[in-house]
Amino acid sequence: MSKSDDVKKLLQKVEGVTKEKKLDLSSDEDLSIAIMNLISIEEHLFFTSQKTGKSSYLDLLNEVRSMRKDLLKEIIKDYEGEVWCISKHLLASSMRLMEVGTKELGKGDKKKAESLFTKAYNLYSLFWGINLNIVKTDSVKRNDTEINFLDEKANTKTSTSIFDKLGEVVKKAVDCCRE
Repeated sequence: MSKSDDVKKLLQKVEGVTKEKKLDLSSDEDLSIAIMNLISIEEHLFFTSQKTGKSSYLDLLNEVRSMRKDLLKEIIKDYEGEVWCISKHLLASSMRLMEVGTKELGKGDKKKAESLFTKAYNLYSLFWGINLNIVKTDSVKRNDTEINFLDEKANTKTSTSIFDKLGEVVKKAVDCCRE
């Protein structure tokens, strides 16, 4: 099966999930970015409380955390085990890598920035893969980190990671510009 056929199959699955659960992925993408920023605000409030010794920042942190939890429930409806926390940390890590990448870009290190942006997008794609049930965690094997596709042009096998596959799906399915 070609990479494009595999991505088409995943897109069909996403479309089915979105219709079944009546999801608006463009709004959910915006919401996920807002949640990333709330997580970041929580971190800054923690550090500010520690640097200033003022517990009032912890009170604000608690309010922001409560808001973040409520909003996260709008995206993560069904979960098992620690998927809730995994999802939160995937968003937080993605946001931090974007911020570090942006700083590297500002310093002129475009290559390092691009590497960080790719990692951020991979984590963001994994977040959606898990929460849209595209990634079935029970079928992931420790040594099964790459999926082989046939490259029709070269007529050779190419190796594509699960992140590449999910990234293609997210590019096509999760579009914040759709109204």
